[in-house]
Amino acid sequence: MARQKLSHIFTKIVFKPLRTNLFHIVLSAIFLTLGSAEAYSQEGKNKTTTIPAEKQPSTKKDSTKVSLSEIIKPADSTAQDTLKPKKTFLESKVKRKAVDYEKMDQKKKLLTLYNQAELYYQDFELKAGIIVMDYEKNEVYAGRIKDSLGNYTQRPVFKQGSNVIEPDSIRFNTVTKKALVWNSRSTQGELNIKGEITKKENDSVYFIKNARITTSKNIDDPEYYFLARKLKLVPGKKVVVGLTNMVIADVPTPLGIPFAFFPMSNKGTSGLILPSPNDSNRQGFSLQNGGIYLALSDNYDLAVMGDYYTNGSYAMRFESSYAKRYKFRGNLNVRFENQIESERGFPDYAKTTQYNIQWSHTQDPKSNPNSRFSASVNLGSSKYYQQSLNQSNVGSALNNTLSSSVSFSKTFNTVPQVNMSITATHSQNTQTETINMTLPTFQGSVDRIFPFASEDEIKKGFIKNINFQYNLNAQNQITTKDSLFFKPQMFRDARVGFQHSIPISTNFKIFKYFSVSAGGNYNEVWYMKTIEKRFNEATQKVDNVDIRGFDAFRTYNFSSSIGTTIYGTFNFGEKKKIQAIRHVMRPSVSYSYTPSFAKYYDTYDPDGSGTMLKEYTRFEGGIYGAPGKGVSNNIGFSLSNTFEAKVTDKDSTKTEPKKVMLLNNLNFSTSYDMTADSLKLAPLRVSGGTTLLEDKMNVNFAATLDPYALDNANRRIDMFNIDNGGSLFRLSSANITINYSFSSKDGTDENDRSDPLKNQGLRNGGREDDLFGTARDLGDSRQSQFNDEDTEKAEKRTTFYKALLPWDLRLAYSLTYSNSTRQNEITNNSLMVSGNIDLTPRWKVGISTGYDFVQDGVTFTQLRFERDLLSWRMDFNWIPIGDYTSWGFFIGIKSSVLSDIKWDKRKQPDKRLR
Repeated sequence: MARQKLSHIFTKIVFKPLRTNLFHIVLSAIFLTLGSAEAYSQEGKNKTTTIPAEKQPSTKKDSTKVSLSEIIKPADSTAQDTLKPKKTFLESKVKRKAVDYEKMDQKKKLLTLYNQAELYYQDFELKAGIIVMDYEKNEVYAGRIKDSLGNYTQRPVFKQGSNVIEPDSIRFNTVTKKALVWNSRSTQGELNIKGEITKKENDSVYFIKNARITTSKNIDDPEYYFLARKLKLVPGKKVVVGLTNMVIADVPTPLGIPFAFFPMSNKGTSGLILPSPNDSNRQGFSLQNGGIYLALSDNYDLAVMGDYYTNGSYAMRFESSYAKRYKFRGNLNVRFENQIESERGFPDYAKTTQYNIQWSHTQDPKSNPNSRFSASVNLGSSKYYQQSLNQSNVGSALNNTLSSSVSFSKTFNTVPQVNMSITATHSQNTQTETINMTLPTFQGSVDRIFPFASEDEIKKGFIKNINFQYNLNAQNQITTKDSLFFKPQMFRDARVGFQHSIPISTNFKIFKYFSVSAGGNYNEVWYMKTIEKRFNEATQKVDNVDIRGFDAFRTYNFSSSIGTTIYGTFNFGEKKKIQAIRHVMRPSVSYSYTPSFAKYYDTYDPDGSGTMLKEYTRFEGGIYGAPGKGVSNNIGFSLSNTFEAKVTDKDSTKTEPKKVMLLNNLNFSTSYDMTADSLKLAPLRVSGGTTLLEDKMNVNFAATLDPYALDNANRRIDMFNIDNGGSLFRLSSANITINYSFSSKDGTDENDRSDPLKNQGLRNGGREDDLFGTARDLGDSRQSQFNDEDTEKAEKRTTFYKALLPWDLRLAYSLTYSNSTRQNEITNNSLMVSGNIDLTPRWKVGISTGYDFVQDGVTFTQLRFERDLLSWRMDFNWIPIGDYTSWGFFIGIKSSVLSDIKWDKRKQPDKRLR
């Protein structure tokens, strides 16, 4: 009975609903079996268990007997255990390694890693000289260790997510995520932050005491920093500081602010652009280049800037850059200036408005191989670059032409292939202020068709090489003045035309060595407007009266040519320094014939007498010209030559001789007009060019030799010059240009001068080189005047025993001789020089100057000085003589985050408004 009672007590404890599990059920069944042995022996087959009366449930059923299935009930799934299980020491796997040793102290619950220790736990990574992990307190300590010389090395590197901290030592709690950091180092965008003591509140908030904020690469010994007594850092979002002052070379300065806010983001952020104070003699004091920057999206932005001068002048600029990866990129600049000189009421008072529009767009070639869109626009007031108050670009000011082009082209992969393009062009002469535009030009063409040969067949012979194609050119051309630009009269004077052409040609060989080409061309021109010449009795002049309506003319011509190639080699022996000279000649004779189209000519009365004396064509002044009245029957002669030498290479290990180009080309050309009554022979044109000094010097020359003599009035007469007591040819004009560019950098150029998106001077219409000085956008003086090289690389080249001074030099010489009317004078003789030199890795000096031997004076001269102050840059440029006399001084932080910390002072040239 005692065993049966024990069984009932255990069953009461075990079968509580909140404690039921499979283990308890099995164990209880064992005890029930043992405790019920007597009952089974007395009652035989009766398999019931007796429960004390005080424990029986109060039900109407017989409660004296309960089956085993009723006692062993399934566990209640809604029940919860009120006793929390004991938490393990580590919540995640620990990955670690060390060079010297790893020590595990089970008694103190410490894990120690020594020398190049690394620990990876949960979401953080830690590297240091020594790491100690207390996995009972959930704390990690990391610090430096001493090397054999007693110096501290292996500074900890703590990384959690995208945040990286490099302190001297760190104490971190893996549960609360809080940390104490001594001498932490962190990079937020372009800012480097070093804090004396840092408290990590959580994953997104840090509090730092005595923080140093700088853009210097050397965060331990920066050339400057901002000392913030208190700092709050939210990585990737913002930096908020309290009382802060500037320290330069460890010397505190009185420059300070009570508080500041620095937005931190991987994306572009909007903000204000602080203006620069300045002054000029004619516009007075000013605030320049102030405005706002708007980071509109990841693909485009907008900067709005302006200037204001105390005499009432003002300027506005809108600059936007855009890009879409693997698609296109470009930028748009719109500039407007309202310029006032002197004061109202004074005799020298003047007021003008200047504007300039620049747009550059390039398409990624891989984005769509069958269609292409590009834009290069530079248009505006003709005097913008000469009078702009915010541009310093002499190369653009001296340029006489502004040009633009916007084009879209598409290729249709049909058989035959069809190409089409739509182009809008603009050409503007800044001296005459004449503007020529095509809005637009349409060009379409059908690829060549060989009617007498199959597509895969080899085309040989006269018949199989016969081919033709179709071309269409349509233009809406406008010629206007700067003052009438985009006014109604500009569009009224537009000329519209269509030109259809079908060229037919073939080529073949005769006598094995002679190549012959022959062909003809059919042209049909459509005009929407023609003219009629009428004598005006009121003005006593002949007027051109516009006749609007469709009209057309048709022309055709024939041409052919024959040529060959002759090779000649002069051998001097393999042991000679010059082993051989190779001469290649390509002579050719061409013939062209165009008949007369006199049927398109009419007559008019030139003096009101009623007699039609003079002839004209109604198609005069058309875009594609007018049909010719006279017959053209010309024979042309040309001869091109190249000279190449084989010389013994100075390198004795090379077995092959070295090839040297003596003359890239030497060309002779002239023509003979068989229909002319006199002066049938055209002047002989000679041109040539070569490269010298390892292809660093380019020499090009040209001359015009006239076989006819001049009379006493210096007019060409139908008499050969040799028959008039002169030489065989009379030199009427000649010119030579020499360009020499060399440097100590082996011809490497880190910056692409030919890219208009990178070269602002080229984009403004100036030169790629700096012979006329460097282009300066006064709105952004942070850009270097020089083709900057990484200062660290430059320092590595300089040693105590050997110092390399990088330099580059460009020479441009031009000489022009004129003698067409016996003037026998040199009209142009000038030498331009541009050079830069790095006196030290951080000091750069440059000069652009020249001399005009005809005018006997120094040409445009600019002196450039620049000092790289690591995080800062200081420069000074000076134009001492000429119409653009000016100077400018700048010192400021190179980083865009702190670009407003600068001193920019300059004296602008005194430009007169005209």
